Amino acid sequence: MTATETAPRPPSGAAPTTKHPNRRAWTVTGLLVVFMMVNFADKSVLGLAADEIRADLGLTATEFGLANSAFFLLFSVSGALVGLLLADRVATRRLLLAMAVLWSLAQIPPAIGGGLAVLIGSRLVLGAAEGPAFPVAQQAALSWFPDHRRNLPGALVTLGVTLGVITAAPGLTWVIQEHGWRAALWVVGAVGALWSVVWLLAGGDGPFRSGDAPDTSGTAPDTSGTAPDTSGTAPSTTSGTAPGTDSPLPTSPASADEAGAVPGYRRVLATRTWAGVTLAYFSSYWIVGLMVAWLPSYLRNGLGYPADTAGTLVVSPWAVGAVVLLGQAVLTGRLMRRGVGSRTARGRVGGALLLIGAVSLFCVPLADTATAKTVMLALGLGTGGSYATIAATTVAELAPPRRRGGALGTMNALVTTAGLIAPVVVGRFIDTQGNAGYESAVLLSGALLTLGALASLTLVDPARDAALFRTSLRK
Repeated sequence: MTATETAPRPPSGAAPTTKHPNRRAWTVTGLLVVFMMVNFADKSVLGLAADEIRADLGLTATEFGLANSAFFLLFSVSGALVGLLLADRVATRRLLLAMAVLWSLAQIPPAIGGGLAVLIGSRLVLGAAEGPAFPVAQQAALSWFPDHRRNLPGALVTLGVTLGVITAAPGLTWVIQEHGWRAALWVVGAVGALWSVVWLLAGGDGPFRSGDAPDTSGTAPDTSGTAPDTSGTAPSTTSGTAPGTDSPLPTSPASADEAGAVPGYRRVLATRTWAGVTLAYFSSYWIVGLMVAWLPSYLRNGLGYPADTAGTLVVSPWAVGAVVLLGQAVLTGRLMRRGVGSRTARGRVGGALLLIGAVSLFCVPLADTATAKTVMLALGLGTGGSYATIAATTVAELAPPRRRGGALGTMNALVTTAGLIAPVVVGRFIDTQGNAGYESAVLLSGALLTLGALASLTLVDPARDAALFRTSLRK
């Protein structure tokens, strides 16, 4: 175990660092980006092989949707359990290693053989292992950065989801077409095993794991090779209202935590901010579930593209999402540097993105050509599915350090039930309506994004709710 993992908590009242993150911070962040790339390559392989799996195993669209939904059955439960019971107590280095090893092992049974039952069993195990992945990866990355520098690393970790599909989709499509869908499972399993070895050698927890002040004990951090920060300036730690902000400036949530006065999980989860960001993220994750399970099939059967072309076009909404994620991080950082509160910089910016996604999806049935439909679909899915970073950084700002892992894990558990529901609902649409079922799914997704946008625009204000914590704890 490294010194970083066993370092004592910093003294109460320690001031946040103003130095740029060191080389180790960016190295670990890079590994976590790759971690999320492997994570979503594992998820996407079934969607890329949808037609081949259905033909090989003789499955209806609803049965295939059930196989995809099986992934999310324990995904949500394990996300909540790890978040509440382990994420704030066990080194994230160990949790991430255990997850990656289980991912690789879960690919083996269906890669060897078997039918629908084996496929469902494998996806259940894979889902249980991947359920805590995103919140724990975010927690691990954010532990290397103070709050005012977290937008960029948070966006990069989320970007790993997009990069996983962008890099994996063309290659896995080729493997599926040339060597079969079971061979693709061997490939993603091997990549996960390789990442595990590298993480074992180079991974670790950062100095901000226990709070917003760095640990100053032990070995001094490497300050060479620093990366420029684009995420904003340090938040004020004094009470009062600053010009241009939406809410009173709070003291750091870590202050109450370090003093021993910590709000319970019930109080954190009952805030309007947590509820609003969870509803918004649910609608966004519905889009992710739709893309993972059914987008390749929609491109092939609904829009008439050949398999190799669909394997390339499936990247387009994920590419749009990558641009949106980075753009959102830059915009949020600039707004916060100018003194704009997170109610606008995170809640309203996120709500606007979901609204753009909803409008784009509503336009898909109105488009006259397959090309026009593809463009609107890419814009709608890519923009609508890009709320994850806003959700994670907002909850990280809202929750005190000793409640952060549980608040993120519980949010993720509720949000990912969208992935449990979406594949079966879409499969049912396809079985009952034929190819017209794809557009019904698109319209339903647009309606959900509209509701999510309203939740983000009207409910999210972490500074307001953090101030309420301090007021209640003083009474």
